[in-house]
Amino acid sequence: MSQTMTPARDQGPGEPRPEEPVEPGRLLSGAVVLESVRSSLVCSSDDTVDVRSPLTGEVWLSLPQSTPADVRETAARARAAQREWAARPLHERTRVARRLHALILDRAEDIADIIGMETGKARRSAIEEVSDVAMTALYYAKNAKRHLGPHRRKAGFPLLTHTVEQSVPKGLVGMITPWNYPLTIPVSDAIAALLAGNAVVIKPDTQTTLSALWGIELAVEAGLPRDLFLAVTGNPAEIGEALITESDYVAFTGSTATGTLVATECAKRLIGCSAELGGKNPMIVLPDAPLDRAAKSIVQSAFSNAGQLCMSIERIYVHRDVFDDFLHRAMETINSLTLGVGLHYEFDVGSLISQEQLERVRAHLDDAVDRGATVHVGGNHRPDIGPYVFEPTLLTGVDESMALCREETFGPVIALYPVDSDAEAVARANDSDYGLNASVWGQVSRATPVAHQIEAGSVNINEGFTATWTSHDAPMGGFKRSGLGRRHGREGITRFTESRTVSTQRLMNIDRPETMSNRDFAKLMIRGLRLLRRLP
Repeated sequence: MSQTMTPARDQGPGEPRPEEPVEPGRLLSGAVVLESVRSSLVCSSDDTVDVRSPLTGEVWLSLPQSTPADVRETAARARAAQREWAARPLHERTRVARRLHALILDRAEDIADIIGMETGKARRSAIEEVSDVAMTALYYAKNAKRHLGPHRRKAGFPLLTHTVEQSVPKGLVGMITPWNYPLTIPVSDAIAALLAGNAVVIKPDTQTTLSALWGIELAVEAGLPRDLFLAVTGNPAEIGEALITESDYVAFTGSTATGTLVATECAKRLIGCSAELGGKNPMIVLPDAPLDRAAKSIVQSAFSNAGQLCMSIERIYVHRDVFDDFLHRAMETINSLTLGVGLHYEFDVGSLISQEQLERVRAHLDDAVDRGATVHVGGNHRPDIGPYVFEPTLLTGVDESMALCREETFGPVIALYPVDSDAEAVARANDSDYGLNASVWGQVSRATPVAHQIEAGSVNINEGFTATWTSHDAPMGGFKRSGLGRRHGREGITRFTESRTVSTQRLMNIDRPETMSNRDFAKLMIRGLRLLRRLP
């Protein structure tokens, strides 16, 4: 099942022929996959929830549901395993991450099948998930020691005091993860938490539980203790409170509305949390931008996973001098994309995840068109290809009264807006409740000062989002209502630790000598503090 948005071109001599589409329902059985990865799932209930594959719209899995008692049992098992794990030398823990890096690359095609069945995303997007987890595992395997210390700190009394900061694991990390990147988010975040010495209990989204369970099983194969990384399933309204209650830290990825509730519950318990939330991400095209590159970049920056990515570009502000030219190039790029569903590499853009997501995208588009916006490319639901497939869509004439302008669409829809200056572009890009990701296109000398004014946690110059996302040594997260905390880099692993300061005092106590009066000691202290200004 596939469709090119323009008539197919004749195949040139020597060009490889596309793979023949294979009926996706015949390739994988959800029950068979679940049986192979169920060891890490704690679930005593007979209740199940039917899960539909976006490839067919048909039920492909009956997923067992955990209870609050299951969550408590899971937490107890994980805590018992964590004590022994935290006592292991760091080099033993990082050895597991190195093995995981190799295993996940060896099994890339296997997990791409599961991701495809659960999400309906194009296989190229599924392989991006595999690549990201491998990169994360290798990065933290190589850099965990540098980030976790111990680190020597400057002491209040030089020479007399020796001070060291230690990173101590939180204990049990609870993770609540979404459906859009079902391998990347749970496994990549868990790698950092585990190498920091913690245990992890994860509640993946019901739609995409098998991808997360597969990742856990691969980590166990790499040498991770069985009970250290476990999963529960179920409705967050029923088991979410139990998971937060049992955790020492919570890592959440999802909507801003739900993230606010999670952060509130964590605050009640005085435990920390991180939250990567929504985005309404802007792209700025300056008059000296490489227009062809910028137009082609929207394939990745706006339509990866059919636009169901918190870092996806949804608003594009184009200088009026090049607006028409960029619009034409962007239309050509979108028209060249191939839509389809299946477990092979033929397609550029796959399916939306569900009927609910399809309705959200259609509602934003219909509202914009009803209020006067113009659709230049796309705009159609394509049930002839797949039940939830929606064409990559480009609009102009979108204004502030439209939901498409202000709210996160989370689908393959972008809007172009003309601007008359760099200052106007920056002001409109920043006019949002969100601040997760942004993109600026232009000559570096001009684009850089523009990028420095954008209110977002990640800003890419002459790229969409991949440049910052793949810079694993740099923190990634959001401003404003796009989240709390950071993943990646030092911040991405130390968020799962407590800082403990240990100081050793030499020669004398930090107190008044018995032979000195309180007044003389105060004078001595003030004199010493003045001398500190002269030290380098």
